Amino acid sequence: MDDKILRQHIIDALDWEPAVDSANIGVAVNKGIVTLTGHVPSYAQVFAAERAVKHVKGVQGIAQEMEVRFAGAPAHSDEDIAGRAVAMLKWSIVVPKDAVKVKVAKGWITLSGEVEWDFQRRAAETNLHGLAGVMGVINLIQVKPNTTAGDVTKGIEAAFKRDADLEAHRIKVSVTDGKVRLEGAVHSWRERDAADRAAWAAPGVRTVEDHILIG
Repeated sequence: MDDKILRQHIIDALDWEPAVDSANIGVAVNKGIVTLTGHVPSYAQVFAAERAVKHVKGVQGIAQEMEVRFAGAPAHSDEDIAGRAVAMLKWSIVVPKDAVKVKVAKGWITLSGEVEWDFQRRAAETNLHGLAGVMGVINLIQVKPNTTAGDVTKGIEAAFKRDADLEAHRIKVSVTDGKVRLEGAVHSWRERDAADRAAWAAPGVRTVEDHILIG
């Protein structure tokens, strides 16, 4: 797709997304690679904008360079943010109690600790996206591997076959010490995301290296 046409499609998608205030977002496209600049009023909107762009046909990659600016909002101290973040994690029914530690510096939250499943690691971060005063979240939580590489590989391959969005035979899976490597080719970002989700859903997965091509 022509970059100029793709850029307009992305602008339209951002304008259409109700969770994003796109007034101050800049869009540049070079050979299918999209660069987002400017600023949004919350950290949650950064993720909403990325999600909207990834669903546009023709997008090959995204470089996210947006800033978070809290227009007219009261200042929040790091101590206040840390206290609310700890409380949010304690209230979560998904994140194990006392498994995650919180550190805050200049509005940036750093999460550390260990959990058994990747969905718990992601849930800990997602719970904090909407907190007022948060500039960003650095997720350093580790997933403890508790299964064999063979079990993980079989589980992911079975998940691929069950997923209606995927052509399982087009993707190769290899697992080493909790690290999953995906290779092959798919038709769209939606398929690639589906493959990533299936890989991360396996127990004991610590990292996923996605080398799947879109074409």
